[in-house]
Amino acid sequence: MTNKKNFADRMISTIEWLAAMFVGIVALNIFVAVVLRKFFSTSIPDAYDFGRMLLGILIFWGIAATSYRGGHITVDLIWSTAGPRLKRLIDIFATLVLLFVVTVQTAMLFDKVRGTYVDHVLTYDLNIPTWPFYAVAWAGDVSAVVLIAIRTWRLIFHPEALRQEHPAHHTTE
Repeated sequence: MTNKKNFADRMISTIEWLAAMFVGIVALNIFVAVVLRKFFSTSIPDAYDFGRMLLGILIFWGIAATSYRGGHITVDLIWSTAGPRLKRLIDIFATLVLLFVVTVQTAMLFDKVRGTYVDHVLTYDLNIPTWPFYAVAWAGDVSAVVLIAIRTWRLIFHPEALRQEHPAHHTTE
């Protein structure tokens, strides 16, 4: 199991680094667009299209990064008053619901990728096909499904693994 755990942990780290890289790309795109517009009275062709598609990519890869770590927004009113066994059951149930929702979202996003490919949707200025941007966003969503599945597995069968990764995290046995 050690090799599988190491592979899963490497995959988790890689996905988190990719999400961080997309944050940098979005910030760089915005910075360059603003500097060019402010100081040189020009703009990057399709800067708006690139910006919105990159932001979509960032959102879906961000879902992947935050879903595994449990860094998304939570409401812990009932959880905080529950005992350790009920807390674990709530965590498992919530993660299973998240897995279902993100899986359905991933299927729907694939339909969007396919639609933009079939319809040959292009950017406004440079006429670049948009489907590769949607495909990268979809890959982030697929990564989210994989990471949530790993989290679910670990919550059910190895909750101590999550506590070791995140000592401050509130998942209990």
